Amino acid sequence: MSIGKEYLRVVRERFAIMKGQGERTFAQLNEEDFYWTMNNASNSIAILIQHVSGNMISRWTDFMTTDGEKPDRNRDEEFESKRMSKEQLMDCWERGWRIFLDTLDNLSESDLEKTIYIRGEAHSVIDAIERQMAHYAAHIGQIMFIGKQIKGEQWENLSIPKGGSDAYLAQKLKGQ
Repeated sequence: MSIGKEYLRVVRERFAIMKGQGERTFAQLNEEDFYWTMNNASNSIAILIQHVSGNMISRWTDFMTTDGEKPDRNRDEEFESKRMSKEQLMDCWERGWRIFLDTLDNLSESDLEKTIYIRGEAHSVIDAIERQMAHYAAHIGQIMFIGKQIKGEQWENLSIPKGGSDAYLAQKLKGQ
């Protein structure tokens, strides 16, 4: 497999893992939990969903042919709390991810070195993907952290639990 195809496979896999971590967090929360904030300077999970989805829709719609900051995007509005049901929030989340992952799935190896624009600034496609990798990982990390704060002792771990590293490694090595 060529390095370009391998890169696209790996990033697709990493983004799918991130998406799943967000969804495994959402599954543990009730509707009210999506609006919890520690203080007025903090974002709720609902706001983070709106922002990530808005970013994905803007950046990845007509990705190769238009600037990633679409004129109809209102980024500031993404940070205003809009009361939505859990189902509506999940629809918002899915819409952004569908546009993003469909675009990623349709990229070819030859696209990776092409130039795209975000806010008028030129980026290689690889750079744009890596920029979003860092951005989405940061926000999904925030979502998981907020979920863990809300759930406390009832939090269902999404990775190796504290004190479980040796058992996890032994299980992985046993499975080889």
